Amino acid sequence: MTNIAIIGLGLMGASFAKKLTHLNYNVYGIDVSKQTIDKAKELNIIVDGSTNPLDVISKCDTFIFCLYPTKILPWIEVYQNDIPKNSLLMDISGVKTNIVKPIQDVLREDLELLSIHPMCGRESRGIEFSDETIFKGSNFILVPTQKNKKETIEAVKDLATKMEFGRICTLSIEKHDKMIGFLSQLTHVIAVSLMNTHDNAHLVEYTGDSFRDLTRIAKINEDLWTELFIMNKDILLDEINQFIDSISHFRDSLEQEDTQEMKRLFIQSTKSRDKFNKTDAKKR
Repeated sequence: MTNIAIIGLGLMGASFAKKLTHLNYNVYGIDVSKQTIDKAKELNIIVDGSTNPLDVISKCDTFIFCLYPTKILPWIEVYQNDIPKNSLLMDISGVKTNIVKPIQDVLREDLELLSIHPMCGRESRGIEFSDETIFKGSNFILVPTQKNKKETIEAVKDLATKMEFGRICTLSIEKHDKMIGFLSQLTHVIAVSLMNTHDNAHLVEYTGDSFRDLTRIAKINEDLWTELFIMNKDILLDEINQFIDSISHFRDSLEQEDTQEMKRLFIQSTKSRDKFNKTDAKKR
């Protein structure tokens, strides 16, 4: 991993470019927007870049895909024959089931795809919001398959360490998508649903921290998250149904004025949340 191409210089792609350039890698940019490429050059976060992948591909040995999930496979199908021999490909998609296997099925035998998921980001989109500090202390997940070499996995772990990620772990495709369905996708569904419960604009001046914290992720990229939800549909539907059961149980306890059960639920949630507090403390 010496000459790295970032395909898609949005928030995450440009953040990768900033951090990797800071670590003295030769970073090249590919994006559909010339304005974005020009901005990346202006920020000195890429050695060179282009809206035409063929201008850049031959110079690189590592490719990090920061594209919308449905765009990755078509890109590889068009350009993989121009990628240098024995190159490494990584995607940062938020779901893996419908990404990894379809790519590996069409990928040249000498090319290797190792799927990764940096658990960080921002609600805003675009290169202007990129920030290399988002990686520091964040979780980094590798999602390897039997087609990945041990030395490749170790090399990517080393890269994640250099980028100052916190916990670096490995999950199967199935376990990754199940985990992300609960920890990320369900929480976004809840935040979006809360904001859409009724017309709440008149309450802005009274808002407290609890509402702001709970709905922060309701500011959402509608194109990206629609793709992610559809690609993880079955798992997410199961998580939503379990959440409906949980909130229905709380509603019933309130309706029946079952104070003991309400207190039990409060104590249970407090204990569960404390486990995450300890995890956060270790990360810092």
